Amino acid sequence: MAVEPDFEYDLLKRLSETCGVPGYEDRVREVVREELTPHVDEIRTDAMGNVISTLEGDSDYSVVVAAHMDEIGFMVTHVDDDGFLAVDPLGGFDPRVLKAQRVTVHTQSGDLSGVIGSPPPHTLDEEERERTPKTEDVRIDLGLDAEDVEERVSPGDLVTMDQGTEIVGEHVTGKAIDNRVSVFTLIEAARRSESPAVTVHFAATVQEEVGLRGAHALGVDLDPDLAIALDTTVANDVPGFEKREYVTELGEGAAIKLKDSSVITSPKVHRRLTEVAEERGISHQFEVLPAGGTDTAGFQTSAGAKPVGAISIPTRYLHTVTESAHVEDIEATIGLLSAFLGSETGEFDYRL
Repeated sequence: MAVEPDFEYDLLKRLSETCGVPGYEDRVREVVREELTPHVDEIRTDAMGNVISTLEGDSDYSVVVAAHMDEIGFMVTHVDDDGFLAVDPLGGFDPRVLKAQRVTVHTQSGDLSGVIGSPPPHTLDEEERERTPKTEDVRIDLGLDAEDVEERVSPGDLVTMDQGTEIVGEHVTGKAIDNRVSVFTLIEAARRSESPAVTVHFAATVQEEVGLRGAHALGVDLDPDLAIALDTTVANDVPGFEKREYVTELGEGAAIKLKDSSVITSPKVHRRLTEVAEERGISHQFEVLPAGGTDTAGFQTSAGAKPVGAISIPTRYLHTVTESAHVEDIEATIGLLSAFLGSETGEFDYRL
């Protein structure tokens, strides 16, 4: 039987099911603005599409909390003579999981349903069956004749995976848990923040999946004193992996990032995150991610040296349509971020 989360699951579901690939986060941005506006003093969108919502504090010290809005997807590159679509990836798909998936093609005249087909195995020879799939081999079938497809679809149209969000046991699973669960966490923390001692910028960023581009620009524009990024992280606690390969485990709490391939978080920041978690009895674990980067790095390479930290939500099956996060880890992450922001006075010295 599925659990009943202590947070607003309907909003998380709405965020996860809303479509928004890198550079085209419009629909998600609309939801974020709608949800944040009542809880902040100012909200704006920059030239790249980052949403910056500001809660003014009693000091000039400022903290940025960043979570990216974009999800991995595709852009149409060509319509062939038979009406099948060729695409270019926007973000890092594992091509092994793409066959036999439903998709939505977003065109100027509206959304179209489609499928990424897969030939029946008994029609393939041994070489074809053993061939390693490649993303560039993806073709999308809209179930329409070629002339109709030509009229309705153009190069540059966008494609997202078509998958709903569900509670499966104690897990929330869906196609864009990465990183809408962190956007949800950001919104929940903003709702809980009252009269902060420091100014807090809650930033929903763009184009993370194609190179942390929104965060890089935001780091220059805001020039914060401290930056905290939110993202999902690998949980390989499933059959086929040794325990040392897990990175994180579902149900063990919020993951305090120590490093990934793009950043080494500031020791004084992750130590204080740990202190807050221990003082408040918030379940937590540590994340050492051998590959993959997050918005955290965007604030460590822009506008000079900045202390940075990150909180991650352990997630199984990342970059697939069944990404899964534990409800208790989501609750722990919301609690840790809220407690950390509530205790920030601007007087902590994070310099080394």
